[in-house]
Amino acid sequence: MTTVDAELQSVQYAPEVVVPAGDPALIGLPSFIVGSVALGLVLVGYVPAAAVGASLPVIVAATGLGLVIAAVWAAAVGQSAVAGVFGIFAGFWLSYATLVLGLTHNWFAIVAGDALHTQGLFLISWLVVIGMLTLATLRLPSAYTILFALIEIALVLVLIGTLQQSAGTLKVAGVLVFVFAAVGVYLFFNSASQATGGKALPLGQALVRS
Repeated sequence: MTTVDAELQSVQYAPEVVVPAGDPALIGLPSFIVGSVALGLVLVGYVPAAAVGASLPVIVAATGLGLVIAAVWAAAVGQSAVAGVFGIFAGFWLSYATLVLGLTHNWFAIVAGDALHTQGLFLISWLVVIGMLTLATLRLPSAYTILFALIEIALVLVLIGTLQQSAGTLKVAGVLVFVFAAVGVYLFFNSASQATGGKALPLGQALVRS
């Protein structure tokens, strides 16, 4: 056997090195949950309306940053759909923080009379994107579809409550935020169970299977 043949054989039969991909949801889901709880508390009136920025330390430093990390991790291990979901929600939370900070500190030179419809613009834009995400991910287990649909409904209620300046509607939206945060908790338990050697939790059948 020639030296070249020996080298080729060693390359051909060299054992593969498998690098565990891990689960980016173990960072992404808790980051999403903590921001949702903080937003829900604002909407139900736990803090005064004037303290709308109370949730921003959590949303910026934990939710936004955590979702960016999870999206990068997912992309790095080839989980494109997961990276897309976490990236979209990172954009939502960070743009929400920017909106609140911008309006309360007059970053964008928006006069008080236009602030209401500026918030409407933000909410309508994200309604379109979350609706798109919901429809595009119907091949995922139904727990994810339920999560995205609840977020869409909550955004509709926040939009109505904002434009009508209805504290009651915003409180209902806040309760719905807690509900979809609870769905996120269930999804996190599923990921945590598998990561610690347990079984996957039932997530339901996909609505679209073809």
